[in-house]
Amino acid sequence: MKNLGFTLIELVVVIAIAVLLLGIVLPNFNFFQRQSALESAAQEAIGVLRLAQNKTLSSEGASSFGVYFESNKFTLFKGTTFYPSSPDNIVYNINSSLKISDVNLGGGNFLVFSRLSGETADYGSIKIEEANNSARNKIIFVDSSGNVSLGSSPPSDLSRKSDSRHTEFSFSQNTANATTLKLYWPGNDVTKNIDYQSYLNSDKTAFSWAETVSIGGSDQDLEIHTHSLTSSNTVFCVLRDHQDKYPGLNIYLDNQNLLNYSYTGTTTKGTSVWAENPTNL
Repeated sequence: MKNLGFTLIELVVVIAIAVLLLGIVLPNFNFFQRQSALESAAQEAIGVLRLAQNKTLSSEGASSFGVYFESNKFTLFKGTTFYPSSPDNIVYNINSSLKISDVNLGGGNFLVFSRLSGETADYGSIKIEEANNSARNKIIFVDSSGNVSLGSSPPSDLSRKSDSRHTEFSFSQNTANATTLKLYWPGNDVTKNIDYQSYLNSDKTAFSWAETVSIGGSDQDLEIHTHSLTSSNTVFCVLRDHQDKYPGLNIYLDNQNLLNYSYTGTTTKGTSVWAENPTNL
């Protein structure tokens, strides 16, 4: 009668083959697992950025929305400023094998979308990489129009300097009863006060002022008007000519700082809690 069992040598050979196959399969399996985690994290971040933009455009809660990035997570937040303890925050943790290694955004570690158009003044890039291998990474790009993409090189307009001669921003207040629009040039210590009521239309639904002002011996044309003025929000537009020639400018309405221009022409939101990030056109 034949022995149908395995001999010791046959058993050793089978085990050796199994170990060899395991040694081949496991590294590939781990690679695909890490690659999948990286791809999933990048796609989730893109999805959250687009969610923030959609919430902003739909005026959910009459507010803008943004995303704040940290090394091991990113947070969807409501408003123009990130507060870690806000109950409105939604936190997304990334896989422990990954890290957010480089955040290069105009807002620092966060960006906010504009309620006017879904655009962002905080455009830039976010890199997610494997914690133990920086060569394996995904880079997310957000351009000034609010488009979000995944790629190895930035969109052509990501490094384009926006033209702050035409700037729009939202101020979440009814300004129909405002009194004084103040323009202040800190480098020249020059202040110009404008009677806000004198430049409103008869039903107080639009404001429009324009003038040529002389600062430091140079004339510049300035125009400030509204695109909309409602019971809860005012959308301002500021136009100024050849902005690179002129010093910084701060704009206030009844002591609320709305908008600031740096000496290089960069625009930033004012310190008022109701002022939103500007969009340069």
